[in-house]
Amino acid sequence: MTNCKAASTPMSSTDKLSKTQGSPLSETAILMYRSTVGALQYLTLTSPDISYAATFSHGLFIRKSSSRLLSAFYDANWAGCPDNRRSTSGFVVYLGPNLISWSSRKQPTVSRSSTEVEYKALANAMAELV
Repeated sequence: MTNCKAASTPMSSTDKLSKTQGSPLSETAILMYRSTVGALQYLTLTSPDISYAATFSHGLFIRKSSSRLLSAFYDANWAGCPDNRRSTSGFVVYLGPNLISWSSRKQPTVSRSSTEVEYKALANAMAELV
């Protein structure tokens, strides 16, 4: 990525998108959209190199290591969705230096505080470790 050609972002990264913006789609457009999103979701679940906006290398590399340290990192935002005020949380799990599990998803319920959101994200990460 250090030698790649930079490109501008096609829209502002600070814009908040909402379900109420835009116009309704036709049934054909809805079907095509759902099919495309489903295929992309499958790809991101099976290929961590495309799960994020940019990576320095492609593919999932498992390095031989004597370390058996299991570690997890998590983060969450509070009420990040402008439509329903639900939060998004995620985590990554490493075994030694190797990434073995990851997740990013919208939380199923609305949280009352940023602390509650962080605890829910922590619980999801710990459930993955157990």
